[in-house]
Amino acid sequence: MIAIVDDPFPEAGQLAQLWRRAWGGEPPAGYGRVLERSLAHAGAMDGARLVGFVNVAWDGGLHAFLLDTCVDPDHRRQGIATRLVERATTLARARGAEWLHVDFEPHLEEFYRGCGFRPTAAGLIRLG
Repeated sequence: MIAIVDDPFPEAGQLAQLWRRAWGGEPPAGYGRVLERSLAHAGAMDGARLVGFVNVAWDGGLHAFLLDTCVDPDHRRQGIATRLVERATTLARARGAEWLHVDFEPHLEEFYRGCGFRPTAAGLIRLG
């Protein structure tokens, strides 16, 4: 059974293993420092193995941002990502955020709409 855990602060190797399987590459350097500044994060655990993850960054005020939602390919299509987003939403609300934002690629629109996100206009500048 998959357990959803609040603020698991996964060890670097554990997170890197999931990141490689889910994203096809290495996590950003110093990701532990990112999590220390986050409003919340949630992990999906299959026993001692991290099989899903989501981070909730924030502006220090009312706005939180869903980032890095991922699930190990062997565990997809089981509702784990939905459970992670639901938990992240609950944590963000409980910790004082009034708005939860998410950016996503077009093929994920149905998933995020199903999680309760609504369309909004936004802008983006690529800096690197």
